[in-house]
Amino acid sequence: MIPPHSKKNFITHSRYICTVYMRKTERRNRQSRKQTNTPGKMTGKPIKKIAIFGGTHGNELTGVFLVKHWLQDGAEIQRTGLEVKPFITNPRAVKKCMRYIDCDLNRVFDLENLGKKISEDLPYEVRRAQEINHLFGPKDSKGSYDIIFDLHNTTSNMGCTLILEDSKNDFLIQMFHYIKTSLAPLPCYIYLIEHPSLKYATTRSIAKYPVGIEVGPQPQGVLRADILDQMRKMIKHALDFIHHFNEGKEFPPCTTEAYKIMEKVDFPRNENGEISAIIHPNLQMKPQSQLRGPHSGKTGGRKEPSPFTQMAAYLLWTCMCVEKAVCPCSAPHKAKYIILTSSPKAQDLLLSF
Repeated sequence: MIPPHSKKNFITHSRYICTVYMRKTERRNRQSRKQTNTPGKMTGKPIKKIAIFGGTHGNELTGVFLVKHWLQDGAEIQRTGLEVKPFITNPRAVKKCMRYIDCDLNRVFDLENLGKKISEDLPYEVRRAQEINHLFGPKDSKGSYDIIFDLHNTTSNMGCTLILEDSKNDFLIQMFHYIKTSLAPLPCYIYLIEHPSLKYATTRSIAKYPVGIEVGPQPQGVLRADILDQMRKMIKHALDFIHHFNEGKEFPPCTTEAYKIMEKVDFPRNENGEISAIIHPNLQMKPQSQLRGPHSGKTGGRKEPSPFTQMAAYLLWTCMCVEKAVCPCSAPHKAKYIILTSSPKAQDLLLSF
């Protein structure tokens, strides 16, 4: 049962300043350095296997279009020494132009679902998750793909956003900084979904370095040329960074902003658990997260403006899906600024091959 408004949960977002220090080892020391490949630390090993997922949500068409294009002609995503595989993750949902068939594919990559006995009684997306885990994983194993880029759209005006799952992942923080710098003056935001109790079990989480890419605004089931071009550039810059990394290029210290999930705020609901308010038309895509009841005309909610307009708009969801009410990303969110610095060990990170 959907919890009533009185029992609503909260998700807030916090802005982080992440500082990463990296330096390159001398060639004569390369063979003597111990190489590690632990998520959350900078790897000394070259990146080799990369997947680009489109169609995790079947009605988010930019990723679907790009992946299908690259399956026919993948010249632009190839880099020396890299194996780059484009892949349609939820073909049934893509065919029907639906978010999913039985359940959200982007929420079932936990070890419980991945370990279930194969059966026709399982939801389609759980069975598909097991297939994907077999092809690109297994999750949390040394044999899993190095990086998975998972391509998404949103109806909200949040522009280009990179989704990070681990604030200690220095490799991805450095990559995201490179992408942001390369895209400038086009804005690009970083969204950190790390949280002690809110677990997403994303499709990309089977990789050592999972990367979510979200670009909007774009209506569901629609393609926009400008949105497609922005996502295409994000992938290009990401692959360029990986190529430079494998070549041993030195990356200077960097500072970048990120927005971190803290709490979730549900929409106001009536005694039957039904949504009883909508976003005020004067606030749609605006900094404030006030709500107005559809019948009474009354307003409620937070009165102070949110400091992050685009992310707030994204998480307010222009197109609300009632059946997604329990999904961590389907409710309004607040935002605040805080500062995060990387661990002292980051100053001593070495790139070795």
